[in-house]
Amino acid sequence: MTLFLDSALIEEAQSTSQLGWVKGITTNPTLLAKSPLSVALTLEKLALFNYTEILYQLTSTDFDRALAEAQTAFKLLTSKTVLKIPATAVGFRVAASLQHQIPVAITGIYSPAQALVAKEVGAKYAIAYVNRATRLMGDGLSLVRSMANVLSDSQTEILAASIKSPTEAVATIEAGAQHLTLPLTVLQSLAVNELSEQTFIEFNANGCGLQE
Repeated sequence: MTLFLDSALIEEAQSTSQLGWVKGITTNPTLLAKSPLSVALTLEKLALFNYTEILYQLTSTDFDRALAEAQTAFKLLTSKTVLKIPATAVGFRVAASLQHQIPVAITGIYSPAQALVAKEVGAKYAIAYVNRATRLMGDGLSLVRSMANVLSDSQTEILAASIKSPTEAVATIEAGAQHLTLPLTVLQSLAVNELSEQTFIEFNANGCGLQE
């Protein structure tokens, strides 16, 4: 499993890179709009951190322009590039064209049928918006389970986004997702439990260890 930071803020990327257990960054147009830097400069700075993958979402809706945008993103992010391509008719065509050049992730999947097409175009990831799917369709976890069944015999893995809590994160993995992308606050909360904190306060109060 890989955990990603869902952000385009340099400060958040820097702090998360120091944790040692977050392996990538996912961005989208809304997140990039929150950066005080230009999109190009934001991507250049994100690429300097020790992440293995950075996901950039194409915004062009025209086939040829999307291919050009893909090449521009690749020049900025180089080997860390994974292109997020919307699950649309044009997007699937773009993904099929790029599959042997740049890793792609089909994003915004709301049906197992779209996951099936993502598999056929050779996508590395199929991205489901779990919480958003629950709000729009009633059960985002059911969508993840159906996608997992469709993709079980393929190399395409589920990267789940739109997750609002640690509980939802764990439920999404249990439903069949292999990877999660989370905002900074949810990432941080994964590692914290009050019982753990209290347990080790008691150990330290009642025991001893190596001292300098």
